[in-house]
Amino acid sequence: MEIDLNADLGEGAGFDAELMPLITSANVCCGLHAGGPSEMARTLELAQSRGVTVGAHPGYDDRANFGRVERNLSAQDIFDLLTYQLGAMLALVSGRNMEMRYLKAHGALYNQACREMTVAESVAGAAYGYCGGLPVMGLPGSALEAATQARGLQFIPEGFADRRYRPDGSLVPRTEPGAFVHDPDEAVNQVEWLVRDKGVRTICVHGDNPDAVAFTKAVRAALLARGFTLKAFA
Repeated sequence: MEIDLNADLGEGAGFDAELMPLITSANVCCGLHAGGPSEMARTLELAQSRGVTVGAHPGYDDRANFGRVERNLSAQDIFDLLTYQLGAMLALVSGRNMEMRYLKAHGALYNQACREMTVAESVAGAAYGYCGGLPVMGLPGSALEAATQARGLQFIPEGFADRRYRPDGSLVPRTEPGAFVHDPDEAVNQVEWLVRDKGVRTICVHGDNPDAVAFTKAVRAALLARGFTLKAFA
C-alpha cells in the first residue's frame, strides 16, 4: 500500500536538511507563526533538490506561541490571514518553477478548523481561491473535511505518527500527559490503525521535535519493512 510521509518544515528548527530525504511531502511554513522568507526559500530549494512535493502550512500570526494558541478571529480575518500567506507561498514556488500542491493549516488553526465549521469554511474558502482549488489536508471525519468537500475540493485525510488520539479521533492536546508517541514501533502500529480504520493516506511527523530525525528514520524504516510504499499523494 502507498502512503505519504509528510513533515512540517521551514519553521527554523534546524532539521530540514536531514528530514527532507526521509519524507515524500513537505508542509512549508508560510512565515507568520515561525520562519520567514529566507526559511521558506531554503526549504523549497531543499524540497526541489530531493523531488519532494510541497504544500502551504499557514498558521496564526503568533510567533510567541508558535501558532499553537487558539484565537477568536472572524471568518473574514481568518480568510484574509490565509490568503496573505498563500500569496507569499505562491510567489516563491512560482519563481522556482515549482507547484504548491495542497494546504495544511498549522497548530491551533488546524485544530480549530477540524472542530469548528466557521473556521473550516474559511480555510476551505481560501484553498478554493488558489491554483484552481488546492487540496486540503486534515483529520478524517472532521468539520474541515466536510467544508472542503462542500467546496468540491479534494480532502486528504491525515494521521500523526508522533501524537496520541482520543477515542473520538481527535488529537490529545499537547498540554496533557501522554500526548506524544516516542517509540517508533508504537508509532508504526498507530499508523497501521490509521490506514486500516480511518482511511488515512498521509502521515505527519513534526519537524520541530528535538528527536525528529532519529524518530522519522526509525518510522520510515519500519513502514518499509512492513510493506508500505512511500509516495507523495499528489
